Amino acid sequence: MHEVSLCESMLDILKAQAARDHFTRVKRVAVDIGALSCVEPEALKFGFDAVMKGSLADGAVLEISRPAAQALCLDCFRTVPVGKRFDTCPECGSEALQVVAGEELKIRELEVV
Repeated sequence: MHEVSLCESMLDILKAQAARDHFTRVKRVAVDIGALSCVEPEALKFGFDAVMKGSLADGAVLEISRPAAQALCLDCFRTVPVGKRFDTCPECGSEALQVVAGEELKIRELEVV
């Protein structure tokens, strides 16, 4: 389950941010997990609670947003929604798509004290 290692990295980021911005407690962490990111939200929630226990984010709420995947069609130059990798363009049928959104995994917002 690579989600646990992602949570450990998240904790490292929270600690570094706390040192920089002088906060002592994290109450809420809002993250974006793109539809194509290969991260399972339920596994991330489970890992988050386990990894954050005893830390500055112990008891913090994890809010997950799932931005949709989009790709740029290199033939018709439209940005189109995609459901999975290697979809074809719904506008022209081309297979020449470049993913432009939906792979992200980022901390979008923190609520701290």
